[in-house]
Amino acid sequence: MDWGIDNDYGPLSDVLLGKPEYYQWVEAGPLIGRTLANAHKTGVKFDLQTAMAQHAEMVRIYEEAGVACHYLDADPVLHRNFFARDSSVMTPWGAIICHMQLKCRRADYVTAIKFYQENGIPIWKHVTAGHFEGGDFVILEPGAVLIGYCGERSEQAGSEQVAGWVRDKGWDVEVAPISREFVHMDGLVVPLAPKLAVACLDALEGWVIDWMRAKGFDFVDVGYGEAKNLGVNLVALGHGKVLSMKGADKLNADMRARGFEVYEPDMSMFTLGGGGVHCLCQALRREAA
Repeated sequence: MDWGIDNDYGPLSDVLLGKPEYYQWVEAGPLIGRTLANAHKTGVKFDLQTAMAQHAEMVRIYEEAGVACHYLDADPVLHRNFFARDSSVMTPWGAIICHMQLKCRRADYVTAIKFYQENGIPIWKHVTAGHFEGGDFVILEPGAVLIGYCGERSEQAGSEQVAGWVRDKGWDVEVAPISREFVHMDGLVVPLAPKLAVACLDALEGWVIDWMRAKGFDFVDVGYGEAKNLGVNLVALGHGKVLSMKGADKLNADMRARGFEVYEPDMSMFTLGGGGVHCLCQALRREAA
């Protein structure tokens, strides 16, 4: 079986997930920090059984769409490793093992390496120059990658190291700073189809938008209100299907108006806890663009 992806919108056949058996809400950055800081007013609270049920519904949607689901080992110490986007990155040349910054996630690479080795999936590179997390690696299309950093998670040195490896393969890469409140670039830009991306244009640097438009990209624009709650953080399944989430009402309506079939499960235990459906997965194999 050939593993790897050269795009993030073609028909998805294999995805890497985790198992949130040991999930808990802890201080882990601005997204969950906002949830915890406002809980006395909003009344929201964590419930593991609800989280497990929401995750199972997401898995059902993948399987219904014909996607084979693979899993990182659950670990009581690595209680956030099921956010499988960040500990590794899949490329056309194999996996990149990331160097995560949060203390509670620094050892997530252990379960990622174990998974790739046990499944015969080549590991291409290991990030060493600085912290770098997979949510900041966005393959826009074959030959073009957008990489982000906010400093608190990915750092510029780590992002530039990854960018250099991809440029050496002849691909066009841009590295851009992002606001810490979005954590990773996949909170701002996610490809949806050829030359079409979901994006929070108000929060992107103007030169990034210009670079993408020069490549022929159009955008489904997501307002700040939906983007700050991880509305952008969706997964293109291919064949006109999109795994989005409940709460991104305008975005979901806009995608349906463009002809997409949109799934919108309630993933609130995860979005309030710091990540959406894109954060929860790492594409392992897609149809080549």
